[in-house]
Amino acid sequence: MAPATASPATVVLIPFCVPGHLTPMLEVGKRMLRVGFCGNADGGRGAMSLTVLLAQLPELVRAPDHEETIRREAEASAAGSGPNIRFHCLPAENLPDYRRGEDFMSRFMQQHASHAREAIAGLKSRVAAVVLDLFGTTLLDVTRELGLPGYMYFTSAVSMLSLVLRLPALDKEVLVDFKEMDGDVDLPGLLPVPAALLPTPVMKKDCNYEGFVYHGNCYMEAMGIIINTVAELEPAILAAIADGRCVPGRRVPAIYTVGPVLSFKPPPEKPHECMQWLDAQPPASVVFLCFGSMGSLTPPQVLEVAHSLERSGHRFLWVLRGQPATSMPYPTDAVVNELLPEGFLERTKEKGLMWSKWAPQKEILAHPAIGGFVTHCGWNSTLESLWNGVPLVPWPLYAEQHLNAFKLVAAMGVAVEMKVDRKRDNLVEAAELEHAVWCLMDDSSEEGRMAREKAAEAKAVCRNAVEEDGSSFVALQKLSQEMIHVSSK
Repeated sequence: MAPATASPATVVLIPFCVPGHLTPMLEVGKRMLRVGFCGNADGGRGAMSLTVLLAQLPELVRAPDHEETIRREAEASAAGSGPNIRFHCLPAENLPDYRRGEDFMSRFMQQHASHAREAIAGLKSRVAAVVLDLFGTTLLDVTRELGLPGYMYFTSAVSMLSLVLRLPALDKEVLVDFKEMDGDVDLPGLLPVPAALLPTPVMKKDCNYEGFVYHGNCYMEAMGIIINTVAELEPAILAAIADGRCVPGRRVPAIYTVGPVLSFKPPPEKPHECMQWLDAQPPASVVFLCFGSMGSLTPPQVLEVAHSLERSGHRFLWVLRGQPATSMPYPTDAVVNELLPEGFLERTKEKGLMWSKWAPQKEILAHPAIGGFVTHCGWNSTLESLWNGVPLVPWPLYAEQHLNAFKLVAAMGVAVEMKVDRKRDNLVEAAELEHAVWCLMDDSSEEGRMAREKAAEAKAVCRNAVEEDGSSFVALQKLSQEMIHVSSK
């Protein structure tokens, strides 16, 4: 007689619907289906599924390609996994009353708590677990009410998680705003961090800061924290969290390092113009400048970059975006001729390519012509660079990027340091960028040689981690099997 099997179960994902949060969470879910749920002893292939609850953003704050991103992800997921992934749109809500960016994300997720509760309670499948966006901690109340295990999905690095976990205690230890503090902040497992390099949302004790203190407390109540990193990239910080040094005297949730969480699409039939240009360049000869989906430079910053690139003589691919439109956080397509010095395009046409619109960053970083990456240090962009062994020059702009930049230089050694004047809107002077690019790209630079070697080591670490028996593969398998075990009780 065949052994009895439990009824099929689903894992519910509740992302914050912007590409940097939605896409990685979906990719983690798909990997869970492949690694842990398919062919397991709890019912075999198809025994588990994903249910994605989409709290769609109000039109006023949507990215220009918001609806296209949702549609593309849904279609790609369905095509790749058949009926194992289902999408459900939660009822729309008006724009919440908020003061700043991170405050908006937290309040927006909280707005949808009752809708999420109703949607989960109405599912016909047995629910194995609920995975929440890092700003969705208020929905842990929903998981408790429904008697379900709740997990957090953390899109940034372990160093940022360490800070968030430590912040409730730091709040009592440091009585002034961090921006007024001299000296360093102790984050266990990391070199002393200058207070001036802490993430933008915590520099002042305002609503965003208070939100992170709240999240730091709530994370301790989760069944586990899933994080987009590789254990071997940040071992000391992970050990400090596991040992309870960030939150003395409190239970520490299990940490699952499942990165790098990157999704790759098949190449288009006609290569992108940027890729065609790169095909004509020598190996490792091009420095790539790109600042993420929300990053743009002010006109004075653009001039400094242009002067530095022209003087450096190195080949470059520069994705130059325009300033955001009124009340929107997303950059616009740049009018290049209005921003660049007169004659710049003509003088650099043999060495560089200017691109004013969206560019296929993952594909560009994978191209053999790319030798270095000047980046805002968003964590997704950082992992894309390390996946391809491309060393970096950090130019942090917002969020936790200054902390990421510090770690990439001081702890990991995969980046060349560059002075960024945070008090002058993150300005980098032309001579400083020129020197950093030279260090990164010139064979005679010892600093650049070390960064290139460390980046090559990080590439091997990242790729080994996702192979069978690699650290991220094993962590994902452990996570999925834990969900199966708990849900079948």
